[in-house]
Amino acid sequence: MNKRSAAVDRPPILELRGATATIRLRRPTQHNRIDPDDIGMLRAALQRVEASTGARALVITGTGSKTFSSGFTLDAIVERLDRRFEALLDAVERFPLPTICALNGSVYGGATDLALCCDFRIGVRGTRMFMPAARFGLHYYPGGLRRYVQALGLTQAKRLFLTAQAISAEEMLRIGFLTELVQRSALAAKIADYVTALEECEPAAVRSMKLQLNAIARGERSATRSRSAYEASLRSAELRARLDALARRRR
Repeated sequence: MNKRSAAVDRPPILELRGATATIRLRRPTQHNRIDPDDIGMLRAALQRVEASTGARALVITGTGSKTFSSGFTLDAIVERLDRRFEALLDAVERFPLPTICALNGSVYGGATDLALCCDFRIGVRGTRMFMPAARFGLHYYPGGLRRYVQALGLTQAKRLFLTAQAISAEEMLRIGFLTELVQRSALAAKIADYVTALEECEPAAVRSMKLQLNAIARGERSATRSRSAYEASLRSAELRARLDALARRRR
């Protein structure tokens, strides 16, 4: 690593500000790659945010304007790509708070799966994505294949995995990889809009419905749990208080 990289590139960091918890990847000169040694820190960050009483959303983003992330460090794939990286992404997918991937730049490799683990993906114009596993001769791990098919459908998953073709931000939006596409100057404001909207919702209902929606998407039978959660919410003091407040505003 040269002196410039050493001075600029650092491990990821967790920032807690009000209702927003942000995990920021900080290796801009190396396309915000995720090093094997980062995995423990990232798992600890997830645990810290989950334990936080004030956080209402987790934002995952990168540093700079070129790349959100290029995924797992290429030089470490053969000898250090083990189940820990897959387990990290599974933990992001299962995270109880709403998760927002703020794609500040292009996204490649395993970082595309990191983005798919999030509930919302906001991208900026002029960026692109591609999944190069087939070019490397790598058969992707099961969880990542499932997320691609689940989020994008079988046809698009095949297109991206089997051809390793790059696609534009507009195409990312069209096939459902992106939730929204904005100008770079509008990214921060759009993320803030999502967090504000989440703050206005009842946290327990948001967590419960996220859990059930993910289970439905995976094809799991969760009707009994979903019915129980629904009936519990009908009896909750929070529902009564919010409906009373709404009625008062309408008078």
